Amino acid sequence: MAKKKAEGSNVAAENRKARYNYEIMDTLEAGIMLTGTEVKALREGRASIAEAYATEEGGELWLINSNLPEYLQANRFNHEPKRRRKLLVHRTQLNRLAGAVQRDGMTLVPLRIYFNDKGRAKLLLALAKGKNAPDKRQTIKERDWARQKQRIMKEG
Repeated sequence: MAKKKAEGSNVAAENRKARYNYEIMDTLEAGIMLTGTEVKALREGRASIAEAYATEEGGELWLINSNLPEYLQANRFNHEPKRRRKLLVHRTQLNRLAGAVQRDGMTLVPLRIYFNDKGRAKLLLALAKGKNAPDKRQTIKERDWARQKQRIMKEG
């Protein structure tokens, strides 16, 4: 359900390698606490979440290692580009995610940051399991075969 909402919205940053490096088990829409200059930098579309991940600490969910570059017009009121950002989820969702990470060795990977219909910044977070090299090769084979099928159908 959250995936459909995210596709039609204004995407500010996307983690394109996530679906290659991880097997996505479940997705979840989370709010993200930002300062004013961070929102402006996001609207410019200069953010990067390629190396980012989420973790649960002290009963709260945090986005670690995301890069929102400084907003040039803000001068001394600017934000720190790689600071930790708090994610907003319901307590039951947090408990479910934290349990899956501890119990099953899963990872919380951000897939994209986007603005919803109300103009609020949201994060599409995935509960994922890391792929090993043979799994990645299989993904490449499946993608190539899908392209070949499309070419054959187009010609025929």
